[in-house]
Amino acid sequence: MKKTFVTLLALAFTAGNACSAFAAGPAGLARGLPSPAVSYISEKDKIIPPFAQVLFCAQNPAECRDNNGQSVVALDDKQMLQLKDVNSTVNRTMIGRNDPRNELNGDVWKVNVRSGDCEDFALTKRSRLIAMGWSSRALRIATAYTPSGEGHAVLVIRTDKGDLVLDNRLSSIKNWRDTDLRWDKIQSGTDPYVWYRL
Repeated sequence: MKKTFVTLLALAFTAGNACSAFAAGPAGLARGLPSPAVSYISEKDKIIPPFAQVLFCAQNPAECRDNNGQSVVALDDKQMLQLKDVNSTVNRTMIGRNDPRNELNGDVWKVNVRSGDCEDFALTKRSRLIAMGWSSRALRIATAYTPSGEGHAVLVIRTDKGDLVLDNRLSSIKNWRDTDLRWDKIQSGTDPYVWYRL
């Protein structure tokens, strides 16, 4: 019994250290050197996806297909420029407009449209990045609440620098922890029909 307890304790300690190394970033805790803080959104249990998203995927299966790419993008200068360009171009050229209340309780998800609300901005950015060769697994839609309590959707990019947020309210790209959002749920990277509570 004592041997089993010691073994379990050793396994728990090893697992705890592995999680700490992952949280510290790609370099982990190697050689005791400090790593830059890399922060990822932590998913909790599975949750029912937004109905409008399920309907969107049924109507636009190509937009919800897994392209089997990397789950984490190794972000270089060229890719950061692409993110900034897509974020600013979509924010500048799309007209922000809420869905009419008579459409599916006021929530219809659309992609590559001239006007739309927050999830339409996020879906359009995701679509453009995938067309540029980005992995669909690293591009996830997340829902949250603004400081005023309004429901909101953004595109979250999983990179080796942490989870970055492309938001139609801002021209800058921020780490998820540096936003003013209160996080609600996020799409799985491998299956767009699976969502997690945050």
